[in-house]
Amino acid sequence: MIFDKNTAKKTAELLLQINAIKLQPQEPFTWASGWQSPIYCDNRITLSFPPIRNYLREQFAKHIEKEYGKPDVIAGVATGAIGIGILVAEYLGLPFVYVRPEAKKHGRQNQIEGFIQKGQNVVVVEDLISTGKSSLNAVKALKEAAVNVKGMVAIFSYNFDIAKENFENANVQLNTLSNYENLLEQALDTNYITSAELETLEDWRKDPSNWNAN
Repeated sequence: MIFDKNTAKKTAELLLQINAIKLQPQEPFTWASGWQSPIYCDNRITLSFPPIRNYLREQFAKHIEKEYGKPDVIAGVATGAIGIGILVAEYLGLPFVYVRPEAKKHGRQNQIEGFIQKGQNVVVVEDLISTGKSSLNAVKALKEAAVNVKGMVAIFSYNFDIAKENFENANVQLNTLSNYENLLEQALDTNYITSAELETLEDWRKDPSNWNAN
């Protein structure tokens, strides 16, 4: 769920402004999964715009403390959320670690990079939630390290039903700065998309794996 409506709308506005999110109903993208999609999201672009990354950092920090209380550690999911995670940890004056998709095959063979202790309270920062699979893989690694995962926060979520199910099954609370519904609302309000394009974008959201622009 989103933290609040105002934050969701403002975040969507900023992401559209810098093309971190692109909406192309007439010229869909092809995701790595093979899905045809009228939307593409790359939130790492936000790191190149100081005013926007500062806004995201401060909103995360404010809402994390309000929703979860101040944790002991901020964890970022590699690689997309390392940058924003560090910014949030710095703003809150907290230690930072990041979680790899899997343990390294050499050296210390770490999956969690950084110093963390059993029993510490951790909030996980993610940049984007699609199905939630990779995000929850990071949570699993943290729980195996015997830390207390208070929840996960993300910049944006597509709000797929499968993601909601995955987070519920894993018993992990997810809060985001913005999501698909608020993005479309903001895009329509600012004439970024037309009413006809809105209908196409809403159709995609209902069955993204089988959607075809034709």
